[in-house]
Amino acid sequence: MDGVRMAVISNRLNVVVEGMMNTVFRSSRSGVLNSAHDFSCCIVSADHRLVMGAESLPIHMMSGPDLISRAILDVYPEMRRGDAFLHNSPYNGNSHAADHAMLVPIVDDDGVHRFSVLAKAHQADCGNSQPTTYLASARDVYEEGALLFDACRVQADYQDNDDILRMLRLRVRVPDQWWGDYLALLGAVRLGERRMTELGRELGWDVLDEFVGEWLTYSETLMRAAISKLPAGRLTVTTRHDPFPGIPDGLDLKIDIDVRPETEEIHVDLTENADCLPNGLNLTESTAATAAMIGVFNSVGEGVPPNAGSLRRVGVKLRENCAVGIPSHPHSCSAATTNLADRVANAVQRGLAQLGEGMGLAECGAVIPAAAAVVSGTDPRAGDRPFVNQIFLAVTGGAATPWTDAWLTIFHVGCAGMLRRDSVEIAEMTHPIRVHRQRLVPDTEGAGRYRGAPSAEVEYGPVDTSMTVAYGADGAVHPALGARGGLAGGLTRHLRRDASGDLTELPSQGLVELRDGERIVSITAGGGGYGPPVEREPARVREDVREGWITAGRARDVYGVALCEDLSIDEAATALLRGAAASSSSER
Repeated sequence: MDGVRMAVISNRLNVVVEGMMNTVFRSSRSGVLNSAHDFSCCIVSADHRLVMGAESLPIHMMSGPDLISRAILDVYPEMRRGDAFLHNSPYNGNSHAADHAMLVPIVDDDGVHRFSVLAKAHQADCGNSQPTTYLASARDVYEEGALLFDACRVQADYQDNDDILRMLRLRVRVPDQWWGDYLALLGAVRLGERRMTELGRELGWDVLDEFVGEWLTYSETLMRAAISKLPAGRLTVTTRHDPFPGIPDGLDLKIDIDVRPETEEIHVDLTENADCLPNGLNLTESTAATAAMIGVFNSVGEGVPPNAGSLRRVGVKLRENCAVGIPSHPHSCSAATTNLADRVANAVQRGLAQLGEGMGLAECGAVIPAAAAVVSGTDPRAGDRPFVNQIFLAVTGGAATPWTDAWLTIFHVGCAGMLRRDSVEIAEMTHPIRVHRQRLVPDTEGAGRYRGAPSAEVEYGPVDTSMTVAYGADGAVHPALGARGGLAGGLTRHLRRDASGDLTELPSQGLVELRDGERIVSITAGGGGYGPPVEREPARVREDVREGWITAGRARDVYGVALCEDLSIDEAATALLRGAAASSSSER
């Protein structure tokens, strides 16, 4: 297939998945979808290969659609037009129970299964025992309480399975909101089905099959070329998660990375880690593999499409009953897309930075802070109607790169900046809350030649009602680390402001009950820096002070740049400061 035709067909398929994304975005009801954009869409081949993903969350896409497709076909080997399947089992290929995946087979006019379209969306409520979709304190899946659907056929011949839908309505706290989100997911995959069927009839299914083979080979070729330019090396990187329920001393993780430019492969080994934990932090097979892949893709450079072709060059070794591997039932995987997944991805990209200058990234800041909590209660403005939703206020966390300062609002490494930040006005219209403050915190950036994102401070509380705030943040003890001499980002912190204005410290995870007049203060994690801070251009440091990112004291003490009162650079004092820093570094 010539390059022009392959480019045209790839764009035609991208239009399909983008149309699916737009359907969810425009027609869903919960803020976690229509505001924050916590959903993903893709096309999978009949033999379970990821062909095309929209601008989706990496933690949803790199591994998972292939496993879900395989899991459903194991139960329903004969795919029929008009079928639709709901799947969210963390033990059989899904990310975590809160992510409902909807799959529809593309069946041609002769009854042959050609492709599948899949849409995955985070639910505002998934039936957990507590009003949060991140129940990291759950000792097992029974305490977690989420409804699990394993290859569940929710439509046959385009007709709903009412038994399943009645069960869902009885177990989610906001059934009308859930129903709108269910219809949005279903609408997305039905749109994808219609457009893929039209495309197959127009171009011919054999042409599309030929395209898939060539497209994946092309993507693999780009990945091979990117890996071939890396230095060879075997690395062992360690990272540590904060203390949490079930791990009172925290948890050490060990990641072995083997870069083989001669064979154009990268291998990541996660097997030498703890068994499944008595909490909801355990990763699933898809999120464990994807977390490692994210760290790799963030480090090999741009221009490599993430699909089954390029992913063939990255091997991730997992083991069963491992906290960062393949979970065993009934261990909970409630927070499988965030905490430990972020630790793995961050460690891989920081580890690859050790290979040489210009490689890898620093670490992104940790989530889930109260600035991105699941809030719930009753809304007095609507006759005390229940509400449950995850809000997305100011969360920063971006990591410095070898060539630029951090992308400020990355949110976390697993979503790659694809999540949107809530509009304060819409959040206040939708929920009985008031956001009193959102600001960046000076001197909390991961200092470096290129700096990580600073922490953000967010303060909000209920209005004329009480409210439950559920969050589970890492990074209060162990910050996001820098790379190649860069420093760590700011720590996570949480406080409660009572009605009199007094502040008290809160733990980094839990469910906090706020009464009318009380507020929660969330200080989010900053991102790590890249390269020694004293190598940052003095003019950049002066601009950072002028714009309020850092203070003059930090410019002097950390970056070795002395400023006069008018913020001009004191060249002589700066030379002395940086000379002293260089001497101290050489002595070490």
